[in-house]
Amino acid sequence: MLFKRSLEAELRRSSREYPIVTLVGPRQAGKTTLARTVFPDKRYLSLENPDTRAYATEDPRGFLAEIDNGAILDEIQRTPDLLSYLQGIVDEDPRSGRFVLTGSQHFLLMRDISQSLAGRTAIATLLPLSLSELPERKSQSDIDTLILSGFYPRVHQRQLNPYRAMRDYFQTYVERDVRNLLRIHDLVTFETFVRLCAGRVGQLLNLASLANDAGISPTAAKAWISILETSFILFRLPPWHANISKRLIKTSKLYFYDAGLAAYLCGIEEKNQLPNHPLRGNLFENAVVSELLKQRYNAGKDNRLCFFRDRTGNEVDVLFPDGPDYIPIEIKSGKTIASDWFKGFEIFSKAKKEAYQKGIVVYGGQDVQARSKGSVCGIHSLGATLNRFVNRK
Repeated sequence: MLFKRSLEAELRRSSREYPIVTLVGPRQAGKTTLARTVFPDKRYLSLENPDTRAYATEDPRGFLAEIDNGAILDEIQRTPDLLSYLQGIVDEDPRSGRFVLTGSQHFLLMRDISQSLAGRTAIATLLPLSLSELPERKSQSDIDTLILSGFYPRVHQRQLNPYRAMRDYFQTYVERDVRNLLRIHDLVTFETFVRLCAGRVGQLLNLASLANDAGISPTAAKAWISILETSFILFRLPPWHANISKRLIKTSKLYFYDAGLAAYLCGIEEKNQLPNHPLRGNLFENAVVSELLKQRYNAGKDNRLCFFRDRTGNEVDVLFPDGPDYIPIEIKSGKTIASDWFKGFEIFSKAKKEAYQKGIVVYGGQDVQARSKGSVCGIHSLGATLNRFVNRK
């Protein structure tokens, strides 16, 4: 089963405008499948293959001479020096859509690209499946099933047991990437650290507390968080502030790119453990936030999601960019709509010193309501509700 990916149109557009298209995202998110589907006539070379990697590393000019008409180069972060040689090749022949690169290490790859391929490549980010990309029978599943299953394509394609699939994913990819990036020898402590991060989804990141609970130094905790971000395991959501220079020094919230992986790391093995689990609301929030992030990336836009919190702790869970403005979004896992769910929209409007701004409440039910203070929808209707807000002007 192949999934129709929303990013496909963006990749085609980029290939008409740039000589190189770079597709980044988590391992097993579907980058290789998407690249080969969109560009079926291009030769495919995986730099995970030791022989291919050795050839590209030891004789980059000879390697690239064999693919002068272009190719898909998978996991390009394995041969970062190749980017400098690609620069010269596309400068001599800047035909659009010549090379497609994929990579699974965000910040390191972006650093190398900014040094070698600035202005020569479009960059697209592919995350695990969004709800709209799932088959209808899957996309309409109950919330607990969605959280437990997560959104990695392989889980849905092969009908895998989510717990075992996430265990294998973590042990196969996460730990291996960490070994390559940070040379961590004590994997038991690292696994404890990652599980502690999962237990803090949707919460303000307190590095000192996290480090203390993991039995490591705050410096190590900061480095390990960065590695997990680099490997597309988790991300930080920054706070909004009217003054951007002040916003950058505020505390961020922590989320995983996939709620299913976070659920596994929280020790949830079966669906019946979720309804009464103390982190169910946090995991639901994580699923919604990552869905909003996919909306941005699939449209070819950067992240720019943030959250609002004032000095007294009043909060709006997510602010979704809408041009120069933001759509406030509150996330509640409960199924009974309460009037105080809209309170954050009023506080956010006052902080902006503007008239009351309606927002969206995403809740655990399925009804869609257009109330006087804002819209209410379930996660299944989030995309359609969000589009109405974005297109309302």
